[in-house]
Amino acid sequence: MRRNKKERQQLLVETIKENPFVTDEELANKFSVSVQTIRLDRLELSIPELRERIKNVAEQTLTDEVRALPLEEVIGEVIDIHLDQQAISILDIKKEHVFQRNGIARGHHLFAQANSLAVAVINDELALTAKASILFTRSVKENERVIAKAKVQKTDHLADRSLVEVSSFVGNELVFKGEFEMFRSCQLEKDEKR
Repeated sequence: MRRNKKERQQLLVETIKENPFVTDEELANKFSVSVQTIRLDRLELSIPELRERIKNVAEQTLTDEVRALPLEEVIGEVIDIHLDQQAISILDIKKEHVFQRNGIARGHHLFAQANSLAVAVINDELALTAKASILFTRSVKENERVIAKAKVQKTDHLADRSLVEVSSFVGNELVFKGEFEMFRSCQLEKDEKR
């Protein structure tokens, strides 16, 4: 059902408020208009593009939560984090991430995204990678979006270690998998025991 501009813009504001991660393409489908119309509506309403909305949400909700490293040092954009449980980040592969001759992403970018997310998910002032076991399952190309999902599998407070598993996807396809054994200072637990 086509709506007039005022109704569409009102619903657009509500939809983006409910889900700031909705794309212009999804909005265009929802309102049966062109992507260009959505972009014009957003401009008129001063609603930033998706990338900026993701960044704003992350900064508002995560700044106080990440303890082991500053949010801006995480490779990719952290969009969700629950310390000592799980975290998600997004990395858009651009020209600077790929080899010139074949357009394939350099592996160290995928590793850096996964490793920095493994550090960020640790609820400690100090978290360092002690050991990593990684597997690249397919090449990632320029203009693909890599979504990394970190999950803390177990924590051994006596050994000051946590095991974090990170799986990275393009769409639903696994492109990278890593197990990171993280050293943690566990200073909070030690202080509480005193």
